[in-house]
Amino acid sequence: MGKKDTIRPRIVCCAIPIQRASAKVLLITSRKRADHWVIPKGGFETADVTLEAAACREALEEAGVRGPVTCFVTTIQGTTATYHVYELDVTGLDANWLEKDERTREWVDYAEALRRLAWKPELAQALSLSSLAPRR
Repeated sequence: MGKKDTIRPRIVCCAIPIQRASAKVLLITSRKRADHWVIPKGGFETADVTLEAAACREALEEAGVRGPVTCFVTTIQGTTATYHVYELDVTGLDANWLEKDERTREWVDYAEALRRLAWKPELAQALSLSSLAPRR
């Protein structure tokens, strides 16, 4: 943050890790606020080939989940960042991952995930636009 060569607004790639069979979402705790929950997300890096690849990388680093991006959910313009959100169908869950000692992860249903993400409007909005959201 604060670097002269940093793109503004920041480009953030997000993954909504989904376990389709149980209709559950994998949430992780925030590193900055351990009592708050988030979805895996992080900045687009020059080594990332696509926004989807960045979302998969973040999911692996932050939550230890593997799987394909199955669909684009939305792009949300926040005050300091542009969020690009994708659904990721989880096919593998690593026992050890890069941020294992810094985060807790937990599978929850849609309603609980929405409740836990309410503190971060961009993430709650993205989840409400995902395929797990109840259809109106």
